[in-house]
Amino acid sequence: MDAKTAFKLGIGRLRDADVPSYTLAAELLLLHVVGRDRTWLYAHPEDEISAEQEKQLLTLLERRANGEPTQHLTGKQEFWGLEFEVTPDVLIPRPETEHVIEVALDRLALRELREGRKQTLSGEGLRIADVGTGSGCIVISLAKDLPGAKFLATDISPEALKVARRNAERHNFADRIEFVHTSLLESVAIATTVSQFELIASNPPYISRREGPTLQREVRDHEPEMALYGGEEGYELYAALVTQSAAHLIPGGIAVFELGHDSLPAVQPLFDTPEWTRVGITNDLAGIPRVIAAERTAHIGTVTNRA
Repeated sequence: MDAKTAFKLGIGRLRDADVPSYTLAAELLLLHVVGRDRTWLYAHPEDEISAEQEKQLLTLLERRANGEPTQHLTGKQEFWGLEFEVTPDVLIPRPETEHVIEVALDRLALRELREGRKQTLSGEGLRIADVGTGSGCIVISLAKDLPGAKFLATDISPEALKVARRNAERHNFADRIEFVHTSLLESVAIATTVSQFELIASNPPYISRREGPTLQREVRDHEPEMALYGGEEGYELYAALVTQSAAHLIPGGIAVFELGHDSLPAVQPLFDTPEWTRVGITNDLAGIPRVIAAERTAHIGTVTNRA
């Protein structure tokens, strides 16, 4: 069987099974099996694949047709220009989470501008925490763009921390990231030597338990529940996350959290306290409020304009 025939076979199998983005899934599975890139597929569609590769492809197509995510079958997902190992122990990185990286970097640069420092932001001297790190996509992406910073990554799942650590080692950032097994930031002051940060980022679980039956089967049946569900309403974890972040941010420190599609009305009031200022919302490409960011008030008791 040549590559073109194998590709068309994959498209047909996945289309008949109502798999979302079936053409992309067929392409990724074929390239995974043969160990090639897209250039090869479209430049050499007449190349033959071996009988063993054909067998492997058919097996993966069947599994994908039965609902297993493509990323679990290939074991990887791209995020922020990096390739991450993905297993059923971690949430699959989504494109919308890249807004967390964008907002975090923008907020840090804006703070440098306000304080009259140089605009070449290297992260020198910064201490940054990623709460609920999962695959490590947020902390590793920030480590890529802030080579002078030190990082902490927490997760309640020891299995997720193993995946995150492997990803950090793969991209040569493990020496700048400390991994801590804890819920949110609960044990940080005990488990680490540094417990105060200039930036805290997080993509916490935010899906409502009631939404579970409506999720795509790829998500509902194959991604870890503890990384998906934030409680019956979906936004229950934010109160503790906001409170703990206030305790662990230096004055002027920045919090950047991803939001669920309908969690803004419940989350934004949590920042309406003297501890927080400069609260801002960023929409994703679909116009959904996706990221909330705020700064720790420099001096409690003083009045600071919100922006």
